[in-house]
Amino acid sequence: MLKPGNRLNIHHLPVPCQKQTIRYHPPVRLDRRQTLFLVRFAVLLLVFFCVIWLGPVDRNVIAPFTRGLARVSAVVLNLFGERVIVFGSVIQGRGFAVDIKGGCNGVEAVLLLCAAIAAFDAPWRARVLGLVAGSMALMSFNIVRIVSLYMIGERWRQLFETFHLAVWQTIMFAVAASIFVLWSGRFASRHVAART
Repeated sequence: MLKPGNRLNIHHLPVPCQKQTIRYHPPVRLDRRQTLFLVRFAVLLLVFFCVIWLGPVDRNVIAPFTRGLARVSAVVLNLFGERVIVFGSVIQGRGFAVDIKGGCNGVEAVLLLCAAIAAFDAPWRARVLGLVAGSMALMSFNIVRIVSLYMIGERWRQLFETFHLAVWQTIMFAVAASIFVLWSGRFASRHVAART
């Protein structure tokens, strides 16, 4: 309110509100192809995980695979002069040991990638090649993960759990997603071109 004798300073008056138009953006609707991919992906992922949780599959496939992974990782560590030995799935060194368990063997990340590739609308030959190449790339990356975790644990034990549970798990699934995006990008663009 103005008092007598005060000047009106027009530079400090509030600017009247401009009329703004609020636009409604409907939620993104998935087309039939996208919906089918998501359904197939979810079903395949559920089936894959149920299969690896079966006792006979765990004993006869997953456990031997994990022991083999420990042996390969130990070979790499010994190439770096670490002088480790392997007992089953345990890599033992001078003052540190790691036991490769389910969740650390890379199988879950491979299953995620396999479910995504198998569910994607692409030629079967391309899917098989994507499954094989993608799985091999992920397993190779997992060996790098195990070797680095051993070295971190041996040298900086206080950082081991952080790298084991947070850093490397996140990176592993990000790599799986990246492999799928790169692989599927080749076929998604062809499908869009074929539809136009």
